Amino acid sequence: MKRRDFLKTVGLSGLGVWGACVWPSIPEAHAQRTRLSVFLDERLGKINRNIYGQFTEHLGGCVYDAMWVSPDSRVPNINGLRKDTIQALKDIRTPIIRWPGGCFADLYHWCDGVGPREKRPKRWNWGGVGESNAFGTDEFLEYCRLCGAQPYLCLNVGSGTVKEAAEWMEYCNGKLPTEITESRAVNAHAEPYSVRYWAVGNEVYGCGGKFDAEDYARQYAHYVNFLSPLGQDDPVEFIACGNTQGEWNQKFLEALLKLPYGKIGDVQGLSIHHYFQRGPGVNFTDADYYDLLADVSTLESYIQKTISLIDHYTQGGPHIGIVLDEWGMWHADTGTGAMVLRQSNTLRDAVLAAVVLNSLNQFGTAVSMANIAQTFNVLQSMAFTRGPEFVLTPTYYTFDLYQPHMDAMGLKVEIDGPTFKSEAQGMEVTRNYLSASASLKESEQKLCLTLVNQHLTDPLEVEIELHGTGSGGMRGALLRELTSPSVHDENTVDKPTVISRPVEKRVSVKMAKFVLVIPAHSVQALRLEL
Repeated sequence: MKRRDFLKTVGLSGLGVWGACVWPSIPEAHAQRTRLSVFLDERLGKINRNIYGQFTEHLGGCVYDAMWVSPDSRVPNINGLRKDTIQALKDIRTPIIRWPGGCFADLYHWCDGVGPREKRPKRWNWGGVGESNAFGTDEFLEYCRLCGAQPYLCLNVGSGTVKEAAEWMEYCNGKLPTEITESRAVNAHAEPYSVRYWAVGNEVYGCGGKFDAEDYARQYAHYVNFLSPLGQDDPVEFIACGNTQGEWNQKFLEALLKLPYGKIGDVQGLSIHHYFQRGPGVNFTDADYYDLLADVSTLESYIQKTISLIDHYTQGGPHIGIVLDEWGMWHADTGTGAMVLRQSNTLRDAVLAAVVLNSLNQFGTAVSMANIAQTFNVLQSMAFTRGPEFVLTPTYYTFDLYQPHMDAMGLKVEIDGPTFKSEAQGMEVTRNYLSASASLKESEQKLCLTLVNQHLTDPLEVEIELHGTGSGGMRGALLRELTSPSVHDENTVDKPTVISRPVEKRVSVKMAKFVLVIPAHSVQALRLEL
């Protein structure tokens, strides 16, 4: 069908947008054509809001200067907690924050970080810098409360003990009048925090202790045995440390089942980690760009393999969610010293984040949490700080666009259109230039589509068609678009608004079949009122 014939079919109520211009400004010769089908009656399960989680660790400037500045700082704060970063996470409705690590968790002793700050011991940090312990359990949990996020705590298995872990859980959740809960009251928090999510170690196959899968299974069962009774009054979920390499996850679950009274039900989540790295942060090549986006296939293969394994061992029994509690871009050219792991954040990073989030949405209920690394100043961060200065990154704006998916019903989508080929894991992979996910909030009759045009230079002309119940007509639509002239564009402390927050504009969509034009290397969020 020719373009002009298609337009006669769908009518001019279909929308096409190129920046602020209507779509006749797009040269037909350069517009790639693709079709997107959205099936309103084919449900993938509710998208867990925790997929949009954050990860914070005592590395570089992630905590100190970004989350904690001290009560006497000239940077606006609430009892030492930095106000602008709190507000930034609140604005994107951050659902959950993982802390204190990472590798830092397995050298962290929670008792060092409670009580009067002037009496807290200064310790060595695995990152090679000193740790003041000024930011500890009470500070972190208050930070979460202020920005509206749930806390996700990682227990020290590498250098800690079961006793230490149990006392930490009692400090956070205990309700009986014990020495530990009374110490919490002395520290100005009489009521329990009711922390739900607890990771039993971090990367225990590496920096978390160099366990093999069988030894870790015994350690995991040992911890859960003593911690479970402390979680009976409030819902508590334990996340086991998994691994994408080899047969680690299979060996762990097998060993757990062989233990006396070992059971799959002791595992509510299985964590995996995945980082992306292709070329430098800013001066990457076109090949780096496409290879990076093709690498999402690697993550998808790890998730699918883990789903199959979990299905085999649960066989319709207790649900084990996949917890991707570390993921993101890790450039080769990160900072050093006080700026360790601080890296550029370009539009390419934002595009990658959008493609990953679209993919996670399509896995339905199988993925129960994901935490991008790391929230501030480290790796693929949401924002940079430097003293009083504060700047949001393009990746932050991706998370902003994806808010409507939280707790919505994931829908099946099908894409038929042009593709690109690249290499991942030593194999050639084929990916659609269009990346998309869809969700429905039935009570509000609102459909959210998030769309990514991964083509470096050409716009995509997308023919979108809704199928199924409720697709008869539209009351309207709101569109937001994240783009910039160059995919190499970035926000820095010195140039904070090269890429700005996408503005929302109302567009006319009245039919279940319409056209949307997406600029090259850009992300769009379309909210349809059914």
